[in-house]
Amino acid sequence: MAQQKSQKYNDQSIKALKGADRVRKRPAVIFGSDGLEGTEHAVFEILSNAVDEAREGFGSDIYITAYADKSIEIEDNGRGVPLGWNEHEKRWNWELVYSELYAGGKYDNNSEGSAYEYSLGLNGLGACATQYSSEYFNVKSYNGETVSSINFKKGKAVTKLDVRPIEKREKKTGTIIRWRPDLQVFTDIDIPKEYYQDMLKRQAVVNSGIRFIFKWETKNGFEKEEYYYENGLTDYVEEIASGTNEIKISSFHLETKGRDREDMKDYKLIADIVFTMSKTINRLEYYHNSSWLEHGGAPEKAVKSAFQYAIDKRLKSLGKYNKTEKAISFSDVEECLILVTSSFSTQTSYENQTKKAITNTFIESALKDFLKVQLEYFFAENPIDADKLCNQVLANKKARESAESTRLDLKKKLGSSNNDVLTRVEKFVACRSKDPEKREVYIVEGDSAMSSCKLARDAEFQAVIPVRGKTLNCLKASYDKIFSSAIILDLIRVIGCGVEIQAKHKSDMVKFDINDLKWAKIIICTDADEDGFQIRTLLLTMFYRLLPTLLKEGKVYIAESPLFEITPAKGEIEFAYNEAEKAEITGRFEKDGIRYTLQRSKGLGENNPDMMRKTTMSPATRRLIRIMPSDAEETAKMFDIMLGEDIAGRKQYIAEHGAEYINAADL
Repeated sequence: MAQQKSQKYNDQSIKALKGADRVRKRPAVIFGSDGLEGTEHAVFEILSNAVDEAREGFGSDIYITAYADKSIEIEDNGRGVPLGWNEHEKRWNWELVYSELYAGGKYDNNSEGSAYEYSLGLNGLGACATQYSSEYFNVKSYNGETVSSINFKKGKAVTKLDVRPIEKREKKTGTIIRWRPDLQVFTDIDIPKEYYQDMLKRQAVVNSGIRFIFKWETKNGFEKEEYYYENGLTDYVEEIASGTNEIKISSFHLETKGRDREDMKDYKLIADIVFTMSKTINRLEYYHNSSWLEHGGAPEKAVKSAFQYAIDKRLKSLGKYNKTEKAISFSDVEECLILVTSSFSTQTSYENQTKKAITNTFIESALKDFLKVQLEYFFAENPIDADKLCNQVLANKKARESAESTRLDLKKKLGSSNNDVLTRVEKFVACRSKDPEKREVYIVEGDSAMSSCKLARDAEFQAVIPVRGKTLNCLKASYDKIFSSAIILDLIRVIGCGVEIQAKHKSDMVKFDINDLKWAKIIICTDADEDGFQIRTLLLTMFYRLLPTLLKEGKVYIAESPLFEITPAKGEIEFAYNEAEKAEITGRFEKDGIRYTLQRSKGLGENNPDMMRKTTMSPATRRLIRIMPSDAEETAKMFDIMLGEDIAGRKQYIAEHGAEYINAADL
């Protein structure tokens, strides 16, 4: 029987949070999180006010200092935040700005004579909410004649407003705020250096001419970095492209007015769009009022619609489509597009206080219509670049459709169930255990090695599959060719978790789920000779390209095969896996006066089951090498040098390292 709660819910149960508690007890409402992300957003809120001042033409340098004690200081050279008496409100401005939610100087952005026109700060929440959520929060404001200061602790003023004259020769203006986020409000205040670097770089990109000077305190003093883009978006797109752009970097500029609904007032919109095309790099970023729109919204919708429309229209006009061919999608455009937009408006509808998306319908429609027209002009004035862009988009479309066809074909080949692997994979020998946490599968070289491993294995948990001949070079082959290989398809069926296709498209071509993996260990077992090494390398490149997560998770191993068999006149045979071990064993025998015979180890197929069990398969005596992603990556690089298309690289490698192999052959 459920316990009856004694507390009643009635008219006296409703409570209202007051003062600082409105933020301190519910920080996620304002900052989007009560964790590190919320702490970071508080920094962005204070920085936003400094950016707004600089954008209005008051100061061009902003200083950000992150101290070792987790406190932060932001200084600008703006007009100084007003802290004195407000006759209209009959209250102190320091109280309105830092102790009153929804109070600020940016509510009349759309009016003539406003102190701010295009501002990142918007709701009158950021400064107050940050003050409320801080362990301490100290403000100094310089207006050219006086410096006003006030200090807060845990959401409450702990000093009176102090106003003092400054030396006339200094004439300093601006605001300095230093605060430390409160661990009683946020669960984590240890903001990483990388957050500042990324955030300040983005601000420099969309605020050309504003310099951000960042200092990071370490035990050895302060590290200093500066972020500055003289030409803003154009410099940034050029940096992203890094010389890979196939067409010139182009920019469009829009200035207009409009409204989100007929019964609303017009507001101003300005926007800059900079783009180029690259076959190897794709990047789309959207900013509004200096804020990175991580989740896009109106500008993203406008760009997608306009670019798809304009390129599709040109392809149709040039007769590039076949009669039954489907039109391009934006994913085909995105794959080769580098584009950054930065827009500002005097009225903005953000999805929430964290400003990661905007919803203004006018901004979306204005940008979309503008881009359609500008792209048409661009195509007409730059026909060579237009053809390069459109042809690449069409090539991306065909590659996407081919990939989708491959996905469907592979799904059909692999089948919908993994339960019939034994009957569908030729010569695969299963084990009795059904527990994927215990089972192992050996990938062995050829039928003869298969027979030896089959007799030497523990049938309870060890399965075996032979590789018949050399597998395909998965590093360079197309997916069509890879998935036409019976050997590779059989291996994928046995492994059981699907494959990972490294494509630019957001959705995977083939479903991969590591939870469907059938084995605790996948063990590659080949001879210790040149052919065995090459087969092992080919298998590793297959995992590197098709199943990289298995490498990352440490599921793939190499069974180390002995190089030498050393048989004493009396006693058991010993095995050496390298030259050093051979020297140690033979030296020990010679020291003890034991006669022995030394021979190169036989191939796996010639070994008797007892030897195979001892050297290769018994967990108690075998040697396994776990393959990590870095190992596979180096293997892939070396394989590419030796067997790839980089002839110049191969010649250079042989010239630099050839002597090493000649010397090794003489040993």
